[in-house]
Amino acid sequence: MARQTQKRTLETRARLVAVASDLVAQGGYTAMRIEEVVQGAGVAKGTFFSHFKDKDALMDLLIGARIDAYLDELEAAEPPQTIEDLVKLQLPLLQFMTSERYVFDVILRLSGAAAVSDVGPIAMTFERYIAIARRWFEVGTFRTDVSADLLAEGMQAFVAQALALNFCALHGDQTLSQRLVPYLRAWLQPGE
Repeated sequence: MARQTQKRTLETRARLVAVASDLVAQGGYTAMRIEEVVQGAGVAKGTFFSHFKDKDALMDLLIGARIDAYLDELEAAEPPQTIEDLVKLQLPLLQFMTSERYVFDVILRLSGAAAVSDVGPIAMTFERYIAIARRWFEVGTFRTDVSADLLAEGMQAFVAQALALNFCALHGDQTLSQRLVPYLRAWLQPGE
């Protein structure tokens, strides 16, 4: 009996996630509403809340999975050898992260940077990003006077700054690449 209940619970959760994914594909993350998810999944609103604390908890799962897919591509790529290659390689991920203001806000809130105690899928992607970047810097052509860990953490900080400025009215005249290349050049190739 318990096994049947567990199976039904997993099926319900999977249905909620599938419906939410379809709604996001149709109208974006911002437009997705819990009411539409429960209606599409054929469950009561209380059932949604027995699986997810709120919309952000569901978004943590959906956005985290999307970031992970981009990280799979970064992990499979050859380590970049130039700043321009480094930025170009990351651009699809960064464009997704800034595709909607809501997406960026959820990523920022759930990254672990906002002192959220729950470590969810998005926070885990930030750790994975550091691990991928560390491997790039261990074999790449960038500065060697500091550890690959520190280079990776610094790059992540500059990426976060570039993403944030993407939503700033005072800095809207630059692309992500135009903003990020000077930061990374100064950090990864000082004095060149």
